[in-house]
Amino acid sequence: MVMTLDDAKRSAIAVQLADVKALQKLAIALEQKLLTAANDENIRERLGEFIKTDQKNMEVLENVIISYGIKAEPKASLVKLADETQKMMDSSELTLHEKFSQLELLKHKQFMAGYLVHKAGQVVGADIENAVAPLNTVNFENRAHQEQLKAILEVLGVRELTGQEPDQGLFARLMDTAAAATGVIGSLITQGKGSASFSVNDIVRADHRKIETLFKEIEETDSPQKRQEFFGQLYKDLSAHAEAEEQTWYPVLRSYDDTVSSVEQAYEEQAEAKVLLAELRTLSPSSPAFMTRIQQLKTAIEEHVRHEENELLVKLSSSLDMAQQEQLGKEFQMTKSRLQDTMARN
Repeated sequence: MVMTLDDAKRSAIAVQLADVKALQKLAIALEQKLLTAANDENIRERLGEFIKTDQKNMEVLENVIISYGIKAEPKASLVKLADETQKMMDSSELTLHEKFSQLELLKHKQFMAGYLVHKAGQVVGADIENAVAPLNTVNFENRAHQEQLKAILEVLGVRELTGQEPDQGLFARLMDTAAAATGVIGSLITQGKGSASFSVNDIVRADHRKIETLFKEIEETDSPQKRQEFFGQLYKDLSAHAEAEEQTWYPVLRSYDDTVSSVEQAYEEQAEAKVLLAELRTLSPSSPAFMTRIQQLKTAIEEHVRHEENELLVKLSSSLDMAQQEQLGKEFQMTKSRLQDTMARN
């Protein structure tokens, strides 16, 4: 009997991640609408920075979802809420202050939705923590945006109620809230290099660390149910990862004469792993044979990882400039995403 690869908890987190992405998309749309509506240059400048950050964070979210390894659609209720919010923002019935209030509320919702993924991952498995770790930066940048929006709301509210400026000017108020947000959350996040792009080397190595974590989780549990859950994720991750490598950066390395035999060896190693994965799906997680095959697969994967990281990826890094490596990283992720979609349908 072939083992099922789905797990209810992991599927629920996948839906939550889809919700986070939908909220991020909505935030960008609202910010673009407000950028058109606002006349204050300080506010427009701040919105421009929000949009730039949120567009970068959308790429981060897409990478997180691919690394997580399970795709889902956002909840119907959230899709409906997004449509209603867009219509409300287009309405002339709301003042500018009220429209910015909607964005501030959305930023809070974004933060809490993303933070919930982080906390759920801690409960379900270390491999999930590994995959969603970059989401923490997105979460706390949304929190910082929320603090700055409070300053904008204060100034807009005073203007609408009195026709005058508040005691503290907008720019000073913005700087105060930005500093406060940095003080509260700056130590909790790791600021990136200003780009959501990663080299193929970075992405492949991150995949390897997640796979190592899954093997460890399988080994450390005595529960057949947990073994099945962890193996289901391992199967999906290894299958998509291997096929994406064979379609993207392996052919690039094959073009170098001194690497052909080494790449052929990598293909053979992955073929061996695919056979073991297929056999494991037919075994009961409670059987001794299952754990024997897991150990065989782990040994084979460890050898393959050493081969890739100590030889193939080193060659790739020395042969391509950073822009080429980042482009190849995007191709690898896009290919892996398509493969995940295909696996989900089958």
